Amino acid sequence: MAGVRPEQAVLTRDTDLSKTEETRRVIEGMVDGLNDHRIADIGEFFAEGFRWMGNTGCGTKEGLREFQDNWQKPFQAAFSDKVCVDEARLYMGEWAAAFGRQEAVHSGRFMGVEPTGKRVTIRYMDFWKVVDGKIVDNYVMVDFPHVLAQLGVDVFGGEGWEAYDRGEKTPPAP
Repeated sequence: MAGVRPEQAVLTRDTDLSKTEETRRVIEGMVDGLNDHRIADIGEFFAEGFRWMGNTGCGTKEGLREFQDNWQKPFQAAFSDKVCVDEARLYMGEWAAAFGRQEAVHSGRFMGVEPTGKRVTIRYMDFWKVVDGKIVDNYVMVDFPHVLAQLGVDVFGGEGWEAYDRGEKTPPAP
């Protein structure tokens, strides 16, 4: 890339590394709370006006109430016996990140798919910013295409790039 480069890592540049342990405590408590299926009192970990910014299909939630009503409740209605397993966590000042999976039973309607009773894996990545002991920002990627594939729905209509990996298709020339 020639010329002026874009500014990088603006959000984490000035993080206060002395806050790392506080951030760790908040995130570990919050994950335990989610595994306990807490909704009404989950504000113990989230600021009232926090932002939950998800990928397409997940949406964006502004504030604790939208997170509870438009993420937690529909998610728990669609998936029961849910457990969250962070496979890796990183902490740096006011920031934390994790990736992992949720294991659950598809027991309610999800994206137009009626309950199948299948046990599914729901992969995710999260980045959190913690200020004054509360999560204020949560950047989220949830792999809903993978969940739907486990339920027999191919959202890519056979055009997923996994076909390149299996040698079924040849990638186009650049």
